[in-house]
Amino acid sequence: MKISNIIASGKFSAVSVSDEEREISGIYIGDLLSWVMGRAQADNAWITIMSNINIVAVASLVDVACIILAEGVELEASVIETAKSKGINILATALPAYEAAMELSGLRK
Repeated sequence: MKISNIIASGKFSAVSVSDEEREISGIYIGDLLSWVMGRAQADNAWITIMSNINIVAVASLVDVACIILAEGVELEASVIETAKSKGINILATALPAYEAAMELSGLRK
């Protein structure tokens, strides 16, 4: 599954996308940044409700394919600009984290 497939589903919107063709190998849900750093895998779609600048650093460190902001979470413009400058893909959805993961799982089939 590619980021472009997620956006095309209509359930997720692009916030900062630098690579629509990035492949996603799995899904990780977590909001405790230190936990995400130790457990998320490269190429995962990371679903979170966290919105501070540190999500960009964690995404870069782990090399996740994208961050997905659940439950209608919005980012400050400065976080979006930092994500764009670092090539971090960020999507958003109104869905709760569990439902977002289920939607992504359905797209993998």
